Amino acid sequence: MPMLPPYERVAADLREKIAAGEYPPGTLLPSRAALRHLYAVSDTVLDKAMAMLRREKLTETVAGIGVYVAGPPG
Repeated sequence: MPMLPPYERVAADLREKIAAGEYPPGTLLPSRAALRHLYAVSDTVLDKAMAMLRREKLTETVAGIGVYVAGPPG
């Protein structure tokens, strides 16, 4: 199995945690600093991972507050 780029690994891990209910809908995800530390990645890698999750409509960004897990489609 080929090794995924770092941003895809971060997105995949967060996607799995969201699917497993570790981060239920409406939950504020950890801060950027916490996620950078947790995954040992740069801002650029984290930005690409978070953009993937936004495109998939798994997360929503609230300016000045943070990134929330999106609610169920409705």
